[in-house]
Amino acid sequence: MAEAAPTEYFIQGITKSGKKFRPSDWSERLAGVMSMFGPGQKKGPNAYMQYSLYVRPTMLDDLKCVILDSRLRDIEPMAFDFVMNFAKDNDLVVTEACELPPDHGTQQALKAK
Repeated sequence: MAEAAPTEYFIQGITKSGKKFRPSDWSERLAGVMSMFGPGQKKGPNAYMQYSLYVRPTMLDDLKCVILDSRLRDIEPMAFDFVMNFAKDNDLVVTEACELPPDHGTQQALKAK
């Protein structure tokens, strides 16, 4: 039986009252703080900055967002709570979704384009 796809939370750079969230680089800052949490993350003095697979900034149209993967809760619950509380404290819109597997029909259609 196939394992269920992880839940992803899209934290959008807009408040529930419709105002654009500032500063403009908030998504990169938040993802940067969380960069040490996730699989394959390098640690120590020779590590270089890279975003975690579990907390990553993105753009949806012209709106900055952070995608939070629910698997972060399994490896570091306090880090997961930190990101979710950031969204709550700043009244940001959060949308829950599930990641589609690469062999899903809609993902295959995207590759064909």
